[in-house]
Amino acid sequence: MGRVSGKVALVTGAASGLGKADATLLAAEGARVVITDVNEAAGRALESEINAAHPGAAFFMVQDVASEARWQEVYAEIRRRFGALHVLVNNAGMVVIGTPESASLGDFQKHLRVMTDSVFLACKYGIPLMKDSGGGSIVNMCSTATHLGYPVFYAYSAAKGAVRSMTKSIAVHCQMNKYAIRCNSIHAGAIETPMVVKATAELGMQMSAYDQTPVGLGKPEDVAHLVLYLASDESRFVNAAEILIDNGLVAQ
Repeated sequence: MGRVSGKVALVTGAASGLGKADATLLAAEGARVVITDVNEAAGRALESEINAAHPGAAFFMVQDVASEARWQEVYAEIRRRFGALHVLVNNAGMVVIGTPESASLGDFQKHLRVMTDSVFLACKYGIPLMKDSGGGSIVNMCSTATHLGYPVFYAYSAAKGAVRSMTKSIAVHCQMNKYAIRCNSIHAGAIETPMVVKATAELGMQMSAYDQTPVGLGKPEDVAHLVLYLASDESRFVNAAEILIDNGLVAQ
């Protein structure tokens, strides 16, 4: 217990799925967690749930992660309320099914705004705050889609591919400037989240199609434990890494 005690963390897209598991575990391990999402009802419900178990550990803010102005407001409130930021988990995401031929330009651009612009803005305005806090850890949620060809997730794959590349530039930038800020990306396979279940159903598949191994389907908590490790000082020498958590999917 207490692996991130004393740290202030921000988790985007935290109202459900991976973000919810990340925020819950970080709070349980001692962090004060700012949870943001466009879904206010679910976000406030999670805030109440976490605070019931760990009083004062969670603080919710409504956030459109594609809005530059809102990022500035979120960071201003974190600085005012907590005076620091040590962990940034860029988790907010979306997926609309579409191939290179069928995807619309609008859907393609929306993926980029939600998952690529958001990381750009999060780091542009978050790095100065983390630097003032003495350093910290940035965790960018990516996907095995950056390693494999998924035609039906064309826009999603493109957006995550950009984040994969951005992660390394962010890490090297901070290292070159001696900011003591690490940046790593997590590349999850098929994890049983509402977003993945919905996309799978739209393709006429069942989640059980991914359950080909003795350990069964990946759970949000599996990813959250990796996020916790990267957020903690235990991973102080892990930087610019892309970590697969896919039970061997890419290797196959």
